Amino acid sequence: MPHQNINPASLATPRGFAHATVAPAGRTVHLGGQTAMDADGRIVAGGIVEQFRQAFGNVLTSLAAAGGTPEDLVSLTIYLTDVDDYQANGAEIGRIWRELAGSNYPAMAGIGVTRLWQPEALIEISGIAALD
Repeated sequence: MPHQNINPASLATPRGFAHATVAPAGRTVHLGGQTAMDADGRIVAGGIVEQFRQAFGNVLTSLAAAGGTPEDLVSLTIYLTDVDDYQANGAEIGRIWRELAGSNYPAMAGIGVTRLWQPEALIEISGIAALD
């Protein structure tokens, strides 16, 4: 059985990628990298905290459209153009995480990069979830 691409209508229409892909064997969901892009395809204004909220919210929207919940996340990779800024705002980012996903934390990696696809993006988050 082939994989199924998931593209929630509430997110910007993908061009050349899928927001999420479900692999039927074992119901593994691969969540495509999400920046702080709003439904109109624009990066939200503000700094890393606002962009984290939007990017992580986009990940959770894709996961929900695939039938999952934050508790199903098994791995996240967070790409950052400014690791120091992310760390300096860690307490607020942690509060937003708990607000959106509770206190369950999957395996994670934070990776500093020189830039992301959209020049104004400060963060991109991709992940993997395992559904029951």
